[in-house]
Amino acid sequence: MLLAFALGVILAIDPVHSHANFSVEHIFVGHVTGTVPIVSGSIERPDDARIPVRVVAVLDARAIETGEPDRDNALRGPDWFETASYPTWRFTSSAIAPTATGFTMEGALTIHGVTQPVHLDVAVSGDAAHPRYRASCTVDRHAFGMKRVPLDPTIGSTVDVTLDIATK
Repeated sequence: MLLAFALGVILAIDPVHSHANFSVEHIFVGHVTGTVPIVSGSIERPDDARIPVRVVAVLDARAIETGEPDRDNALRGPDWFETASYPTWRFTSSAIAPTATGFTMEGALTIHGVTQPVHLDVAVSGDAAHPRYRASCTVDRHAFGMKRVPLDPTIGSTVDVTLDIATK
């Protein structure tokens, strides 16, 4: 979907080809990895530019997937993401600056009803009509107000996140 705005366009994020991957250290299994689908969002940018001026993305926390059904259900439950009360995660950019390979982006990430600032490094590929973005950041999972569980000390505090975003 392509909509015109003053001096540019708004591209819709393609949920079929967009997702977030995460990895967190776990003392018993090395690293736990998983995905969370990006279900909607938009990228505002000047005409024919690949670097945006504003990004919004919404992820479906209820669809978190690590490949282990019991762990996935626990992550959706009250000790972790509490997806019955907080079904989506949301990112909204606040500042974007070009780099040699793409751009950096500051913004607000809301998970579990808590909003925290995040910094993302973003690489750009594809053409101006259909740019693709790969963003990465590290977040502190405790900063989002999740309850501490008995196994909490066995799980790393920092979570590496990579977002692969395609546009329609």
